Amino acid sequence: MDVRSVRSPAMTDVAKLAGVSHQTVSRVLNDHPNVREQTRLRVRAAIAELGYRPNRAARALVTGRSQLIGIVAQNTTLYGPASLLAAFEQAAAEAGFAVSVGSVNRLDRESIAGAVDRHLDQRVAGLVVIAPVASADDALEGMPEDVPLVTIDGDPARSQALVTVDQAAGARLATQRLLGAGHRTVWHVSGPPDWYDAAGRIEGWRSALQAAGAEIPPMVAGQWSPSSGYDAGRMLARMPEVTAIFTANDAQALGLLRALNERGLRVPADVSVIGFDDVPEAAYYIPPLTTVRQSFHEVAHAGLELLLQQISGSATEGEQVVIAPTLVERASVAEPRA
Repeated sequence: MDVRSVRSPAMTDVAKLAGVSHQTVSRVLNDHPNVREQTRLRVRAAIAELGYRPNRAARALVTGRSQLIGIVAQNTTLYGPASLLAAFEQAAAEAGFAVSVGSVNRLDRESIAGAVDRHLDQRVAGLVVIAPVASADDALEGMPEDVPLVTIDGDPARSQALVTVDQAAGARLATQRLLGAGHRTVWHVSGPPDWYDAAGRIEGWRSALQAAGAEIPPMVAGQWSPSSGYDAGRMLARMPEVTAIFTANDAQALGLLRALNERGLRVPADVSVIGFDDVPEAAYYIPPLTTVRQSFHEVAHAGLELLLQQISGSATEGEQVVIAPTLVERASVAEPRA
């Protein structure tokens, strides 16, 4: 019977085909010196014929290096990804694990695959990929199946172990708060189009307006930067019908507030503003910013728990954990001007 037609071949299948013990196969895989060359060649031939791939996580346990977790993340100072990485490092340390971070300049197939290969060379017990952009999808399709893997902030439509924040729910909270203050509609300055977070926030903003029967104004496309918010603010400040704005992150809100101020508009007396992220500085903006908080601490601990379940063999395949955000009330929202 062809083992590959039924299941993935195991070490015992290699041993049977090569006519050796599974301990001998293990020695060959680990380049043990006490194996005759003829036996080594026979085992290698059996491995090639069966298409056997060693379970790297199990090998890490055997070699005593199972307390190392590999993280693949973009090399960025953006608040969300940087905070996620820091939170995961802390959660892993609390659980007694060391972390090896593979930073990449781009979240594309080549860069992620290279970082993963470097982690596998370190015999990591599992992998975490922080993948908030669509360009990471191809790389995630090619991940080795024999290594525990959890994706943070990836595509929620994928059937993989994933932990993410409910971005759409957060945007609905922000939009509903502004509508609840009496504003007829809410304008939105979006994040980059290839980010899942940005897409979720657009979805939540639109769905909240639709549910309320409010007009859906044109979306203002933006980036994650204060300069992007400033440019959007200069445009929106010239439109007297704009009384409420939801920005895709707090950095945009910072630039937006300056643009409104330069135009002589007061927040919240003339225009109400809500951001997203709850960066530490948000409480010190002028005025202090009402915003949506996502708990990176919860995301990190949930991601680590999923990974440890995979390592122990107790995980549910494709399990996903979605963390609910909260609205933080400050002073940037008021009833619309008469």
